[in-house]
Amino acid sequence: MALAGCTQPAPPVAPEKKAEAPKPVEYYGTTEPFAADAVYFVLTDRFVNGDKSNDHRDQGKGAALHTFDRPTPGAPKGKSDNVGYLGGDFRGLLDNAEYIKDMGFGAVWLTPIVDNPDEAFTGGDPVKWGGMWTDRGKTGYHGYWGVNFYKLDEHLPSDNLDFRGLTKGLKAHGMKTVLDIVLNHGSPAYTMPKQQPKYGKIYDKDGKLIADHMNLPPAKLDPGNPLNAFYNTKGGLAQLSDINENDPRVLEYFVGAYEQWIGQGADAFRVDTIGWMPHPFWHKFTTRIREKHPGFFMFGEAFDYDANKIAEHTLPENAGVSVLDFPLQKAMNETFGKPNAGFERIDQALYLTNGPYANPYDLMTFYDNHDMARMDATDDGFVDANNALFTLRGIPVIYYGSETGFERGTAEHAGNRNYYGQERIDAAADSRIYRQLRRIATLRAHTPALQRGLQVNLEMKGDRAAFYRVLEQGKTAQVALVLLNKGATPAAFDLRVQPGQWKSAFAGTTVDVAVGGSIATTVAPHDVAVFVLDAPVTDATLKTELDRGMSRARRHVAN
Repeated sequence: MALAGCTQPAPPVAPEKKAEAPKPVEYYGTTEPFAADAVYFVLTDRFVNGDKSNDHRDQGKGAALHTFDRPTPGAPKGKSDNVGYLGGDFRGLLDNAEYIKDMGFGAVWLTPIVDNPDEAFTGGDPVKWGGMWTDRGKTGYHGYWGVNFYKLDEHLPSDNLDFRGLTKGLKAHGMKTVLDIVLNHGSPAYTMPKQQPKYGKIYDKDGKLIADHMNLPPAKLDPGNPLNAFYNTKGGLAQLSDINENDPRVLEYFVGAYEQWIGQGADAFRVDTIGWMPHPFWHKFTTRIREKHPGFFMFGEAFDYDANKIAEHTLPENAGVSVLDFPLQKAMNETFGKPNAGFERIDQALYLTNGPYANPYDLMTFYDNHDMARMDATDDGFVDANNALFTLRGIPVIYYGSETGFERGTAEHAGNRNYYGQERIDAAADSRIYRQLRRIATLRAHTPALQRGLQVNLEMKGDRAAFYRVLEQGKTAQVALVLLNKGATPAAFDLRVQPGQWKSAFAGTTVDVAVGGSIATTVAPHDVAVFVLDAPVTDATLKTELDRGMSRARRHVAN
């Protein structure tokens, strides 16, 4: 009994744990800021000659060497092609910046700007109409034959307009600059009857010679000679000097050169011939660039229709970059060009889930470029292709002139890279292709869901396609319903959607949808309809598909 007063006090009551607030649901295809900006690709020398004083029409003496205006032999009557310089420059590009911006583009990709040789090439096989891998008589008008990667090619700038001035001017028009960069090769390097100035040579930022192929075939190069050691002894594309990625000087040279151009305003890189150099080299290069410029956007060119192959470059353990979407390009040509395949062909190439890419939403989508035949399609085909390109997943790229169907169906050395000119730009508004491109590209530029939203397909078959793009992240909650008709007759759609006030993007009207209701509309031949709902997703079926897309779209979730 005496112990009764010695009972232990009750332990203090633990404070009640507050349940953690559930994380907000997010739906997005990509968080990449560059996804907001569709890209207009300009082969600078062939766009507009804004300053004739930098044409250098007297460069290269004699018929075999002169560099300006070199028609390709063998052209059929009424056709033309040219392998010389034709005068396009920074001035011509900047003078037409508003034309590009007004079409709905947020970025301009221009071909390499570095110094190229000052004569036409005398080696290789002679250029001929429709030829492939033929370079005799060709010049470096395209920029891909670099000899000094720190020096601006003299055909591009004008007084008071260097590269820094160009990028600053484009920014003033609300556009970013994508710079095409080359690390895989320099200029043509051998098979010349006698060695030519600059060909097969590379100079440093001070103009010192650091590499020389000496007009020798790759197998005859001396790895013990520092001037030869910059190159591989196995060769590569055509007669081009093939850069030796194992020489420790190489990485330092190119990192220094391309950081210089970033310092002058380059916002992103397109990496030429990325598939020709090994993954470890690209990993080192992109890592070095991003150490000083975190998040710097880059996309590579691996000309291959095998998605598994090109996807290797997107993986973070390799280059960790976006790539040009060649598999989708092939599908677009088959769907909107003369084969006239159904939308199921597009569906096969999207890889929205369980695909090989680090993120399919970061890919650069396109239907033609300077290294392949331009798309061979009717005006309707171009309109249909653009309606798809600017609403499907990915970042759209349009090659200069495609806005008017310029040189449709033509390959390199058959007109693909012909001069566009101010006259065609001034007349572009007369083109239905241009007008419809401007309409859909402007809509994408103002619709976040079309830029970064997760895609869920409802129908993709024959001439019809219907899909959602959904972006629910931070303060943005937007659903876009896209309806495409590439057929020659009207297409009726009747799709059940979640309740809310849907806006018809082109008509400017609203559709009030009740619970259990639908959007019923008819899309005209070769046209598109887009309905936008600015609200979170509440539809359970759509949420299930979005959850599936979020979990299975990205091979490496780095966001």
